[in-house]
Amino acid sequence: MIDYSVHTLSNGLRVVINRHPHTAMAAVNLMYDTGARDEDPQHTGLAHLVEHLMFGPSANVPDYTAALSAAGGTNNAWTNSDYTNFYAVVPAQNLETVLWAESDRMAMPLFTQETLEVQRKVVVEEFKQQCLNRPYGDLGHHLLPTLYGSHPYSWPVIGKTPEHISSVTREVVVDWVKAHYGPENAVLSIAGNIDEESTLQMVEKWFGGIPARGIKPRVMPAPEFPLQDTTVEVTGRVPATAIVTAIPMASYGEREYYAADLLTDILAAGQSSYMFRNLTLGRSDLFAQADASISGTVHEGYIALQAILNVSGPEAEQEARALMLHQARALADAAAIDSHRLERSLNGFETRFKLANSSYRSVGQALAQAILQNEDINATVARQRSFKAEELAAYADKLFNRTPAVTLIYRPEQNSITV
Repeated sequence: MIDYSVHTLSNGLRVVINRHPHTAMAAVNLMYDTGARDEDPQHTGLAHLVEHLMFGPSANVPDYTAALSAAGGTNNAWTNSDYTNFYAVVPAQNLETVLWAESDRMAMPLFTQETLEVQRKVVVEEFKQQCLNRPYGDLGHHLLPTLYGSHPYSWPVIGKTPEHISSVTREVVVDWVKAHYGPENAVLSIAGNIDEESTLQMVEKWFGGIPARGIKPRVMPAPEFPLQDTTVEVTGRVPATAIVTAIPMASYGEREYYAADLLTDILAAGQSSYMFRNLTLGRSDLFAQADASISGTVHEGYIALQAILNVSGPEAEQEARALMLHQARALADAAAIDSHRLERSLNGFETRFKLANSSYRSVGQALAQAILQNEDINATVARQRSFKAEELAAYADKLFNRTPAVTLIYRPEQNSITV
């Protein structure tokens, strides 16, 4: 059981507090309910760029990282399709320094032209390193548009193209922050060796005076998932052929979402899983590796069946696709999800959940996200344990036998270096 309390300031900022008495530290997460899903198709990569820009000067904090370092702290941030999270760890006695600095960049970020020019270059270089110069780095650029159509999940968080990032103006950045970075669109999570009453007083002192901004309403189009199985074929500087079959699945919060997560565990988690035992080991002549995962998005996502092959050619590709689908479709028979296998998967889920939330750092972030998703983190394990084999098999049948999929085949260029 994770003990926590939730409070809401008059400006709409939600504050979640978790006390860990066995540490001398405190972790602060400020998570905004915005990410790449809120971008304009002509300004993709903006959410990630703004994340970088928030480390520039604000009205009273010329250097955020320096201020945290002087207080003995560390900090960083991340952005995904749905959320943007800024986090810091400091000695608990210096918690107020984080709250001061974090509130200042929420209320009064400066976004100087110099900072914008520097960070545009940094993010463009990151795009090149992650997507253009890394094997399979642009896989999402090829897969997602065919899977989602014009939906905002059709582009990666880094953006469609470096030009979208390099062309961003200061006016666009300011408008984005006004539209998405208000206190009513965020959760402030504080976990560590803290006193709840004094912590709330500090939060009110530094965040209570920031006015609500009137966040821009989110209007999400429906995904344009394919009506029939579709194949996308590309080549690039990769060492071996990769195959990804993406199958649309439910949104976060729907029961079928959690069923899909459990199905991928049974398929691919651990050395006793079907895909590891029957493909990675059982057909090592064909598969270098085989795996299954879910995209984990708030809106409709996908299950990915993915593999790297040891051999190339149309026959090998066709056989590999068939074998991956065969492993997944076998789960449509409840007999394939026997009680021993299901219990092992559920035990593994519970163990991973408890380990992931055993420290003040990790539980602070998990609580922030849980509050944004309007869920009780303490109900997570019980929810997973409520599934029975018959329900999972019925959803496996829906997913793997009745849902059109997009398959990406990513082949090496003829002159690519192989390893």
